[in-house]
Amino acid sequence: MTRSLGGAESTAARLRTAIAGGHHLPGAQLSEERLSDELGVSRNTLREAFRLLAQERLVEHVFHRGVFVRRLTPEDVRDLYAARRVLETAGVRACSPESPALSDAVAAVDAAQAAAAAGRWAEVGTADIRFHAALVRAVPSERLHGLMDSLLAEMRLAFLSTDDPAAFHADFVERNRAIVAALLDGDRDTAASLLGDYLDDAERTLVTTATAGAPRT
Repeated sequence: MTRSLGGAESTAARLRTAIAGGHHLPGAQLSEERLSDELGVSRNTLREAFRLLAQERLVEHVFHRGVFVRRLTPEDVRDLYAARRVLETAGVRACSPESPALSDAVAAVDAAQAAAAAGRWAEVGTADIRFHAALVRAVPSERLHGLMDSLLAEMRLAFLSTDDPAAFHADFVERNRAIVAALLDGDRDTAASLLGDYLDDAERTLVTTATAGAPRT
């Protein structure tokens, strides 16, 4: 039983990475037969992996149709950003210039700028997620860290839905830099204000994207 669960967790991790990398886009169907062959796992292991990913809200089972990568709705995006505001604001308020979390955030911004200069926008998205996860790490709570990681995994689906990732990410790289500059100066109020504006603008953009991509009924 333990071995089976471990296999499912490993398979879920591989699928999670593939989804995050854009190999399975939002709305795409995940074929049991094809993925079972590609990943070298049994159908039962794959189904358990799908169950784990469904708990993370990365995939969904559609009755009589199969398993699909979730396509976020505008309500999903608003809900994600409501949660992110609470967690990330707490992180900013807990962050000091000497915080290891801030060092990690600076490193993430540096990585994002290097990737943006090279036009590697998927890497920019990864670095952006690292940056926001790092902010929350300033709060000494493993439970909050895990919650933030779960939220950001779901955020990948929103990023993957953007038609122009360069246009979406480019502006936010510099805004992340401004947030860390304020935190390095010990100015948490300015950092919190910059973060709030950032999240408001990102939410507005992704809600519009989710609305445009919603299936017609």
